[in-house]
Amino acid sequence: MVRYTVYSIPRLGSTIPYVLLQRMVRHLGSFISELFERDIQWYSYPFTIHTPQVSRMFFIFNNTCEILILVIILSSFLSISKLYVLVCFNTVLSLRFPRIPALMKISTEKNTIKCLKSDIKQLNNKLSELQALLEVKEDELSLLRRNDRSVDFGHKNLLKTTTAGCSLEGHSISGVYEESSTSSRAVQSLDSQTSTSAKSSTRDGELHGSQMSNADNEQILVIEEDFPEVKVGFQETFLGHNSSISSSRFSASGSNIASSSTDGTVRIWTYDSSTPSSKNATIYCGAEVSALSWECRSDRLLLIGTANGGIKAWNADAKRVVCDLSTSKDFPSVLDLKCSPVDPVFVSAAASRRHGSTIFDRTGFASLTVWHMKTWKPLTVLPLGEDPPAITSVCFNHNGKILAASATDGMIHMFDMSAGLQITGWPAHDSPVSSVLFGPAETSIFSLGSDGKIFEWSLHNQGQILWSRDCSRFCNPESFSKRMHEVALDSNGKRLLVTSGLVRAPIYQVQGHESGLRTLPHSAPITSVDWHPTLPIYVTGSADHSVRVTSIL
Repeated sequence: MVRYTVYSIPRLGSTIPYVLLQRMVRHLGSFISELFERDIQWYSYPFTIHTPQVSRMFFIFNNTCEILILVIILSSFLSISKLYVLVCFNTVLSLRFPRIPALMKISTEKNTIKCLKSDIKQLNNKLSELQALLEVKEDELSLLRRNDRSVDFGHKNLLKTTTAGCSLEGHSISGVYEESSTSSRAVQSLDSQTSTSAKSSTRDGELHGSQMSNADNEQILVIEEDFPEVKVGFQETFLGHNSSISSSRFSASGSNIASSSTDGTVRIWTYDSSTPSSKNATIYCGAEVSALSWECRSDRLLLIGTANGGIKAWNADAKRVVCDLSTSKDFPSVLDLKCSPVDPVFVSAAASRRHGSTIFDRTGFASLTVWHMKTWKPLTVLPLGEDPPAITSVCFNHNGKILAASATDGMIHMFDMSAGLQITGWPAHDSPVSSVLFGPAETSIFSLGSDGKIFEWSLHNQGQILWSRDCSRFCNPESFSKRMHEVALDSNGKRLLVTSGLVRAPIYQVQGHESGLRTLPHSAPITSVDWHPTLPIYVTGSADHSVRVTSIL
C-alpha cells in the first residue's frame, strides 16, 4: 500500500494551532476520526523527525481522494493563514504561494538539477549518434572518391594503351601524347635517324613509367584517406582569438601555451584547470605575429617575432615586455625565432620583401642573427654568402652547438654555433623548404618542402634519405599562398604532426610500419602544430580562430 504524507507550515513557520485541527475534525466527523485511529507508519519529507506521531503537523492518507478532500478543506478553513501545502506521492507536488521557505527550495532545486542532468544525458546521446552518423558519411564519401579516381585512372590507362597500340601499327593520330607533355617532349628529343620501332618502344616504356608513377601517387592518397582518426583522451578548445592562428607553442614545462593570431595578438594560457594561471596574459604587438619561441630552460621568457621586423621579449612572471628589438631595415620580416637549449642566446631568421603570389615569392634575401638574451644585443651574423635566399626555418640540436636552417632555394644549411661558421649543406628539395627539425637521436633531420614531400635525412651519410612521405594532399601548393607549413615531432620521435590545408592534419608514424592517424577536425585549415615536451599531447591552431589541445591514447 502506497502511503502519502501531507504536512502544512503556516506563513510564519509555527505549528498549526490545535483549535483549527479540532474544527477540522468536527467538520469531517467520522472520516477524520477514522484516519486518526489507524495504526500506520509515519514518513516526512524533507524534514527528519523521529517521533512524528506526537506532532500535530502530520496526517496520513491512503489514496488520492483523501488528499484532494484535505486540500479543499484546508483551502476553505485556513485560507486566512495562507498555508503552504506539500503533497508527496512518489514525486513531490508543491502548491506554492508568493514566498517559499528556504528549506522547501532545496527540494525544488534538487529536482531541477535532476531534470537538467537528464537533459544533458539525452543531448550527449544524441551528439554521439550524430558523430557516428558523420563518420559513416565521411567513410562513404571517401569510398566514392576512391572509386571515382579508380575509374578515371583506368580510363586514362585504357586510352594510353590504345594510343600506343595505334602508334605501333603505324596509324597517324593527332594529339596522341596530350596526356603527358613529358612523353611528348621526350619523343621529340629523340634522334631523327632512330627507327620507328625504337621510337615506339621508347614511348611504351615512358607510358608505363608514367602509369607506375600515377599508381604510386594514387596509393599514397588512398592510404592517407584511410588513416584512422586519433583516439582522444581529452580535448580542450581555446577561443580567445579573433583572427586566424599564426603560431602556437608549448612552454618548456608544457604547462603553458602561447598562441598568436594574424591581428597581432598573443595569448598565454593554460589548458589544465589544476595548473596555476598566474602567467596568463594578453599581448598586443601592433603587427602580424609570425614567430613564437619559449626560453628552453624555464617558462619565464617568450620571444615574439612580427612581420614588421620587431622582436619582443615577454617576461611571463613580471607580465611585461623586458626588451623590444628590431631587425635591420633591409630585412623587415621575421620568419622564425629559436632559443638555444643551453646558452642564453637565440637566433632570428629575417628576410627582405618583394612582390609575389606565394609567401616564398614575397620573401627576398636572408639574414641570420645571433642575439644575447642578457644584454639583448646581437652577437654575430651567420654567414650565408652573397644575396642568399630567405631562411624559412631554424632549429638547434640538443646541446645547442649545431644550428640547422632551411632556405627557399631548397637547401639545408648546418652551422657550428661556437665558431659561427657554416660547416655543411645540401640540396634537400626541388622547391622551397618550409620547415626543418632535428630527429630524436640527433642522427637525422626532417624537412618539409612546398611540394608536400617530407624527408628524413641522415647526418652520418649526407644526402641519404632514411624515410619519406608525400603529404601533398594536405600541403598543396595553393595552401602556401598565405603561410608556410610546419612539422612537429613528439618527445619519443615516433609521431610527426604536419599542418594542413584541410580541416584535419595527418600524424605520420616515423618508426615501424604502422599507418598514420588523422586529427579531429577543425572547421578551417590547420595553420600551426606543436607537441608537448614530455607527454602525448599536441596543440593545433586553425584559421577558424581556435586553438585545441588534444591528448591521445
